Amino acid sequence: MVLSSMRNVVFGYGNEPVIDNLSLDIHTGQFIGITGPNGAAKTTLLKLMLGLLRPWSGTISLNKELEDNGKLVIGYVPQQVSSFNAGFPSKVIELVRSGCYSRLGLFRRFTAEQEQIVERSLKQVDMWEFRNRKIGELSGGQKQRICIARALAQQPQVLVLDEPTTGMDLASRTGFYQLMRHYVSQHGRTVIMVTHGLEETNSYLDSVISLERKENEGWKCLVTNSCSVHFGPEG
Repeated sequence: MVLSSMRNVVFGYGNEPVIDNLSLDIHTGQFIGITGPNGAAKTTLLKLMLGLLRPWSGTISLNKELEDNGKLVIGYVPQQVSSFNAGFPSKVIELVRSGCYSRLGLFRRFTAEQEQIVERSLKQVDMWEFRNRKIGELSGGQKQRICIARALAQQPQVLVLDEPTTGMDLASRTGFYQLMRHYVSQHGRTVIMVTHGLEETNSYLDSVISLERKENEGWKCLVTNSCSVHFGPEG
């Protein structure tokens, strides 16, 4: 099933388009990687998919059939989440609990079920023992993991991650990729991840969207399946 459909999308900054005439379908129930060199508009592509940016021209549509109670729940972890400074006052568990707010009523009354979701989300990223620590006291990789836990606590249908393993060591990165693979395969969710580390992630991904640019041409989008065989350029 198609999650997001982009047709003839053009977007840029100033007078210069960075995405030009891009057409692309994103399917549900997949672990999708987005890759490309620096300056390849990977983050811009993510923001367009999420509706955080409006294209200059073309159309972007999300599948309304996937909405839960009239809303498509998307968990988004941007770049630079490690920028919480040492004076950031909140505790880890408070930040992760805030991921549940969109599913609570007006008075945000937590139930035992929500508390279990928060605990499970923190344990999934190996941060439960840090739940009462101040966020500003954590390392960059630990901050990254609690932001992922907050996104998981939203119970999203779609999880969108912009270079989520920044600051993590190899063991943590591998555990994270395994968690995302489980999240997709066992729970039918969709994960879209910007990554530079295809050599680490390729065995976990269902498909890869590669943004490439040839001299004197615009960015081209190639979609590759998990067997590393191109099944067609898009846009």
